[in-house]
Amino acid sequence: MRALDRDFTEETATDIVLGRNEACSLPRLTQIMAVLVPHLHAVVRELDLTSAEWMAAIAFLTATGQISSDRRQEFILLSDTLGVSMLVDAINNRKLDDVTPSTVLGPFHVDGAPEMDMGGTISLDGRGEPLLVEGRVLDERGVPIEGAVLDIWQTSEDGFYDTQDPSQPDMNLRGVFRTGADGHFWFRTIVPASYPIPNDGPVGKMLAALGRHPMRPAHIHFIVSAQGYDALTTHVFLAGDPYLSSDAVFGVKEALIRDVLTSTDAERAAARGMQAPFKYLDTDIRLQHEAATLSQGPQE
Repeated sequence: MRALDRDFTEETATDIVLGRNEACSLPRLTQIMAVLVPHLHAVVRELDLTSAEWMAAIAFLTATGQISSDRRQEFILLSDTLGVSMLVDAINNRKLDDVTPSTVLGPFHVDGAPEMDMGGTISLDGRGEPLLVEGRVLDERGVPIEGAVLDIWQTSEDGFYDTQDPSQPDMNLRGVFRTGADGHFWFRTIVPASYPIPNDGPVGKMLAALGRHPMRPAHIHFIVSAQGYDALTTHVFLAGDPYLSSDAVFGVKEALIRDVLTSTDAERAAARGMQAPFKYLDTDIRLQHEAATLSQGPQE
């Protein structure tokens, strides 16, 4: 039997694990493990971690996996509440100053939302205070983008997505819209509410132990895409919400906050299928040309 080159100790642990990984033929995985293992071992050493604490961490991760399903992703919540999702987003979405900032996707996006005619309502059950959302999709210079696709979703008036609330119709408060030549978009919805992220699982217990609340400020989600442009995942946050400065998932950016205003303009109300007075929110969205397009110069 071949003798061990050296024993696995506090001092040798990291080098031994890295040496065992040297046969990996995947360059990116090799790079990741070469960074991850030393950092993970450094945490264990710095904390002088006990066996009981490590088993508690394993139990926490096990519970996080067990509560996850096709309608709930607890690992995304964990990533969000630790700021990892927003950090990854920041690294992968280094934008020009003149475009709309990105923010987290969140765990409640659903593929296959219905495509609607411009001006349609995404509120299928009619509950809540009506809200008109209107704006334009533009490029970095303010030129309208034709054919931009907006995938939109939000909570109900009491703070639940349709996937959380069996009393809501499927695909309630979700819709897909496509801009015309002027880049203009508008749709009807209801005023969303601030809400707690799911806090009945391990992530909720973690937040409680940390003395943190689980609340997110009221917002509307957007994924906006167009040919030749970087796709944008973002929110529009409602000004005045009490949780803007303490969003549980760190998603708020100043440039994404908008006022909900009241209009008494009967002509605009009639043109938008609403009754005056009505609530409205105006927001333009600016996309950035793809890197290859930018290097060639934006196309007219």
